[in-house]
Amino acid sequence: MSPGPIRLGLTQSPRLEQRLVQSPQLIQAMQILQLPLLDLQGRIEQELLENPFLEVAEPAPEDTERSSQSKPWDDVSPQSPAQAPAISEDLDRRAIRTLEAFEKLAGEHTPRRPRGGDQNDERRAEALANAPVAPKTFAEVFEPQLGLLDFNEKQLRIASYLLASVDPRGYLRIPPEEIACEPDLGATTEEVLYVIEQLRTLGPPGIFARDLRECLLLQIKAHFLEDAPNTLEFQLVDRFLEDVAMNRLPKIMRETERSMDEIKDAIDTIRHLNPNPAGGEFSEPNVRIVPDVLVVEVDGNYEIRLERGGVPELRVSGDLAKMLSQAKDDPKVHEFLERKFQSAKWFKEAIERRRLTLEKICRAIFDRQRDFLEQGASSLRPLRMQEIADEVGVHISTVSRGISGKYVDTPRGIFPLKYFFVGGTVTEGGEFESQTAIKELVKKIISTEDPNNPLSDEEIGKKLSERNGVPIARRTVTKYRKALNIPASSQRKIY
Repeated sequence: MSPGPIRLGLTQSPRLEQRLVQSPQLIQAMQILQLPLLDLQGRIEQELLENPFLEVAEPAPEDTERSSQSKPWDDVSPQSPAQAPAISEDLDRRAIRTLEAFEKLAGEHTPRRPRGGDQNDERRAEALANAPVAPKTFAEVFEPQLGLLDFNEKQLRIASYLLASVDPRGYLRIPPEEIACEPDLGATTEEVLYVIEQLRTLGPPGIFARDLRECLLLQIKAHFLEDAPNTLEFQLVDRFLEDVAMNRLPKIMRETERSMDEIKDAIDTIRHLNPNPAGGEFSEPNVRIVPDVLVVEVDGNYEIRLERGGVPELRVSGDLAKMLSQAKDDPKVHEFLERKFQSAKWFKEAIERRRLTLEKICRAIFDRQRDFLEQGASSLRPLRMQEIADEVGVHISTVSRGISGKYVDTPRGIFPLKYFFVGGTVTEGGEFESQTAIKELVKKIISTEDPNNPLSDEEIGKKLSERNGVPIARRTVTKYRKALNIPASSQRKIY
């Protein structure tokens, strides 16, 4: 039976579906919510530069108490054209297509209020003065010193390549044989090794080492000079470095035929050597942590306060709102001004929504983690983001964005907000014990053990079950111990 004719053409058919459509305002609000405090300050500065309708609310000289509150944008009512300054028609025609021309137009015909005032300028100048200087690279530090070495042109090329290849710790991880194969250098392995030896004289002992073993050996040689190869320290690093790291002292005793006291003294000397010969000078600077939230104890109660430092009060400019009313006769100017006006209102609203949402989330978190504030990490209770989302009345993704990259300053120290969301284990008494609390128990048990006979992970698990009623497997104890950077029992043993 042959198939029927195929019909080609356009048809319409109804279809029912559910889709989430995110408005530009909602997208902006989610982005603002996710920003930590320092990033939020930068975002506000950018918006102040780009949107002429947005400005910093200045304190009123006659009422300092109300100076920190900005005028709500709802109260901004465009004045009549008779009250507003006239806008030149020729300037309008030239300016409506670009923001820069509009800024010029607004500056010439509309009195603008200062955006931050002298106080904000001083804060910005102070922030720039206190900003960490970008760290110099290894090459930038050592390149000027190459003139101290008697290098020819070829050796200078090799030295420059080596300086660019050193990692922030001062190690040269690329083998000399591989460097010699670089076509631009045209060098032999011996020439590369010679340049490396000369460069080592410019920096601290251990610089340009290929690995930790060579780094420590170079430092021992610098300390003991010609007698270095005969020392026990040199022998331990050269032959038994892994055994030293794993605390296998009896094995070292047998193979070196030295006493335990001699080995322990030599290991103590090795511990004083520097595994990071560059001293961290060329590593990235520490990231500055600015808490978004403060938890303050007042008369036995804990208050949640959002850190407002550097976040100015914003308002929509009433002066520029006059232009919006006047520009009704010119559709292009009016469209441009209306877009900027609405953008300023949405941005101000997003900042306020961020504050309220973050405050609600933090209040819900510390209502549940009050025991942590009073007793410390051992009293941290299990907590899931879904619990907080249900209480605040938002989606779990909003909680995730709200705590992302943010820190809280508590009476117990500064912690990331994510720290307070932990899983847990049900105890034999039917209560929940958080992972953080269990880690604290593991740390406490290890701190009270006999150092001559340290506890194994299995024995720690038994003590947790007997003393605290926490059923826990040996592999879980091992996982928690490693997370705490505590070595195994064989490495903790003191001989």
